[in-house]
Parts: sequence; C-alpha cells; structure tokens
Amino acid sequence: MQQEEKMQPFCIFFSLVSLQVSMRQELCFFSSAPPQPVPPLAQTLQGYLRALEPLLPPEEINHTRRMVQEFGRPGGLGSQLQEELVKRAGHTRNWISDWWVQWAYLESRQPLPVHSNPAISLPRRDFNDWRGQLMFASKLIAAVLDFKAKINTGQLPVEFMRGKPLCMDLYPLLFSSCRIPGPKHDYIANHGRTRRSPTHITVVRNYQFFQLEVYNSDGSRMTESQIHGQLLRIRSQSWKTDKEPMGILTSEHRHTWGEAYNRLLRDKINKESVRAIETGLFSLCLDSPVMRISDEKYASRKAAQVLHGGGTFSNSGNRWFDKTLQFVVGEDGSWGLLYEQATAEGPPIATLLHHIQESKESPSGPTAMPKKLYFYIDKEIKRDIELAKQNLDILINDLDVNVFNFKKFGKELPKKHKMSPNSFIQVALQLAYYRVHNELCAACDIASQRMFRGGRTEYIRSPTNQTLKFVMAISNPSVSEKLQLFREAVDAHTALTNQALKGHGIDRHLLGLKLQAIEQGLSIPKVFMDTAYGVATHWKLRTGQVPANTDSVMCFGPLVPDGYAICYNPQADHVHFSITAFNCCEETHAETLALTLKETLCELQELLEPTV
Repeated sequence: MQQEEKMQPFCIFFSLVSLQVSMRQELCFFSSAPPQPVPPLAQTLQGYLRALEPLLPPEEINHTRRMVQEFGRPGGLGSQLQEELVKRAGHTRNWISDWWVQWAYLESRQPLPVHSNPAISLPRRDFNDWRGQLMFASKLIAAVLDFKAKINTGQLPVEFMRGKPLCMDLYPLLFSSCRIPGPKHDYIANHGRTRRSPTHITVVRNYQFFQLEVYNSDGSRMTESQIHGQLLRIRSQSWKTDKEPMGILTSEHRHTWGEAYNRLLRDKINKESVRAIETGLFSLCLDSPVMRISDEKYASRKAAQVLHGGGTFSNSGNRWFDKTLQFVVGEDGSWGLLYEQATAEGPPIATLLHHIQESKESPSGPTAMPKKLYFYIDKEIKRDIELAKQNLDILINDLDVNVFNFKKFGKELPKKHKMSPNSFIQVALQLAYYRVHNELCAACDIASQRMFRGGRTEYIRSPTNQTLKFVMAISNPSVSEKLQLFREAVDAHTALTNQALKGHGIDRHLLGLKLQAIEQGLSIPKVFMDTAYGVATHWKLRTGQVPANTDSVMCFGPLVPDGYAICYNPQADHVHFSITAFNCCEETHAETLALTLKETLCELQELLEPTV
C-alpha cells in the first residue's frame, strides 16, 4: 500500500462555495440523513478511466482499460466485491467511513504535524502583550464551553445543505477526544460519553501543562472572569520554559511515538499527567510572540506557528499533536486552531469558530487552583525527547509556507459570469501548475458526504479532459474559443462535484472494493497494482476550499514529497491562499507557484472581462 496514497487531504469546511448551509432549531443528534449509497460498479470504473485520460499517454490507458474491463465483467472479481459492499452497506451505519478513518488516518505512520493535522490561522486580534492574550483566551474558553453546552442539551441547530439535513455525528466527538499511538495503528479514545465526563481543559505555557477545571462544584460553567483569574495563576507558575518539552514527543513518527508512549506510561506520575491531557475537553496553547517580520511574510509565519509551533526553540513544545482540539493564542495577537482529523472535520470546526466570534461575557465567582502536571523524565525519555526535537526541526525546516491575499477579485467575479467560484479556482490551480511543471497532475478537491448517515468526505478529481484542452489552448494565439473552453473546464469540475455530493464519487468506492478484497483474504486485485492507479493516487496537488465568514486561512502540508498543498478562502472581493511545498524537492517551489497563480488569476479575469 503506497504511503503517499494513505494520507487524506484535510477535511475542509465545505467543498463548494455555492452551497448554502441553512440552520434549523431541532434536536442535534437525531440523524435523519439517509444511508450513503454504494455507486454502480460500471459507473465508477468508467469514471476512473476518464480521470486517467488527462494524466497518461493513450497506450498506457489502453493497457489499463483492458485490466478494468476484466475486473468489471459480469460475474468477475469486481462484481463479487461489489455484491459484498452492498451487503456491508445493509448492516453498517456507513459502509465506507470506518474503513476510511482506519486506513487514511489511524494506520498512517506519518507524523501528525504538517502531514495530517490541519491548522486554521485567524485574523490577528488587537492586543500585543500577555494581558491581552489572557483576556482573549478566557473569552475563547468561555465561548467553547457555551458551544459544548449547546451540543449536550441538543440546542445546536441541525445543518442543512440544499434543503437536506446533514449528519451531526461528529459534534459530540470534538471534546475529550484524543488519538492514542499504537505499534501498527492508532486508535481514538473519547472520554466525553463516560459516566463521569471530564470537567477540565489542559493549558500549556512555556512547555508546561496545567489541568484547569472549568466547571464549578455545582456543575455550572466557569465564567469568563473566573477563567481569566485561573489563567493569571497559571502564568505566575510558568515563568520559565521547561527544560524538557514533553509535547514534542507527539510530533514523532507514529511507531516511534508509540514505543516512547509505552515507556512514558510506566511511571505513575507520567501516566496521570498524560491521562489528564488525553481526557481534557480540549487544549489551550499560550504561545510566545511570533518573530515580527514584514507584513506579507508575517501571515506565512503566523500560519506556520499554528501548524507546527515554529520549532523546538519556539512554541512547538506547547502542543500535544494527538489532541483533537488545540486552540493557539499568541502574545502578539495571533491565534488559531489545530485539529486532529480522524475525529474532527471542517464543518463542525467552522461552526465552533463562528460561535467563538459571536459570544458575549458573563458574571463570576471563586475558583480552585489550577493543577500543574508533572513528568518524571529518565534517561530513556530524555533521549526520546531529544530525537523528537531533531526530527521535528528537520520537518519544519523542510516545509515552505507561502500565505497571501489575492486582492484583484473574489468569488463575485465567477458568480457574475454564472460559474462556480470553487470550480473557477480549481481550473486556475491546474493552469498555474501546468505553467510551472508543463504537465497536469493528480489533484484532489473535497466534497462533504455529511448528507449521508455517518458520511465523511469524497474526492473530486480536478484534472479533466476539458481542463487539459483549456490549458493547451490558453497560450496558443491561433485558438479563438478560449473563453468557451474555460467555461467547459469549469462546468466539468462542477459536474464532478455534483456527482460526488450525490454519493457517486469514484475514489471511496475504489478504496472500498480494494479493502473488501483484503477483508475477504484475497490478493489485492491487479487493477490496484497497476502503474496507472499509482499515478492516479499520487496526489501532487492537495487542495481545499475554506469558505469561512472571516479572513481566516487554513494551512497543511503536501501529501507527497514532490507535491503542493493549496488552501483558499474566497471572500466577495478577495481570496486568501496558503501554499506549502517541501524544500527537499528541487522541482517544487511554493513562491514560484504562488506568483504563477496570481498571474493566472489576472489572466482569467482578463479572459472574462477584457479591458481592451
């Protein structure tokens, strides 16, 4: 199983800017969403062959076509596996989601920072010292507790997309959840549904962890003022940076961290401290300021800080990367959120962030002291920490992050010309990539599957025959119908999106057929061992749209060493972009792609609205 195929592009808020999610006041967790369909086998196999056409030469496609026809023939292996998938769909909540989470996340051995956990960097707040930091952090905690109360009491409105209710299963799992490392695969521990649900959060400052109770003895939530008093106490107990940043251990390769985790838990004090972090509702990271540079570079540095902490000499020791929810608040007004996506997904995170920004203050009362969490560090654990520090710094130094705000136009331009803004940007990304690398590549956009019970995500494959025709024609002066070809490319992406939203995407279905064969003890079907499948799943462009109401930007690392990750947040008259690439690859440069993308977007504007 190829490692680059393993990792999931992050779960974005929504894949379509054109989709309006309405809210209705109903009990939150009665899911009336229908079961996710198993797409027809012939339809998926035809879609797979079509997806290969812009990526491979005709002779290779002919070879793959024969293999696909053999796999899909009536009574053949594909038909047998399809039958079993349909049976599975009949007796499970969702036929693919559990498999997907296990395969894409929990079995992946890659480190969580950069490779998996998405980060959201939000607009800088108007404070620039520790006083403002703690005031804002207490407001944030109070707002998150209020949001949790809405989930617990069923007051969180059900979300709707195109008039259909969305599955709300993930909301209760956001709190008191943590990923636990294992030797061959990880697992998720959720403590929110136990008889005595946790009532504390973890606060990290200067690499020191504190257990902070956020409910009073009568069960009521602490107020913003009470929380602020507790954060002042934590600050007074964490003047100096701890010599050993325990949180760095969670940034390791999963197998390495799993072994260190078992060594760490041999000691009773360590076990109690780790359990306090794992069971806490969420974590709050109180970071030191990001080094101030030029405004343009500062946006990139700020996003990188939330993503990985900036390195072992910066704030990386203030993270516990296994934790489902980590809020980051810096002394310089920077803030954001980091989440572990085996449990969390974009839409619930978007709703939570919106709630934080809308919240109001409440009155206060007396509180107990926060509890500092201690660790006993022997020679073995000290060695584990040193190795983790080295590896994380190598990973961070290898990641090039380029965040910019494209101000020439926003989503209103494509809307005015009756185009999907998301599809417009996806075609622009393909064109920019082609101009830098002289080829199209396997690229994935994401569609939500939450309109189905227990649904997670599906890929939308951006490169199409229509896109290939357009990118070949755009620089050719003898081609006159460029605008028509552009429209066809945008419409082709929109059609694939609509198909995925109906549960008829191809990638989860192909994965399900492959995993069904493994489940039955069969050898992996030849169609999945074919070179073409390797090319089709080597995602050189990992993309995602974050249509949030604020000027936030999401950031994450590429899926493959020679790839990019691009996230974008389209607003009415501007678009925020983040582009990442690995420095170790000589072919990829985040800045080069960013400059080419800006030029490409301006050229597409000129194509739609010529100035001469």
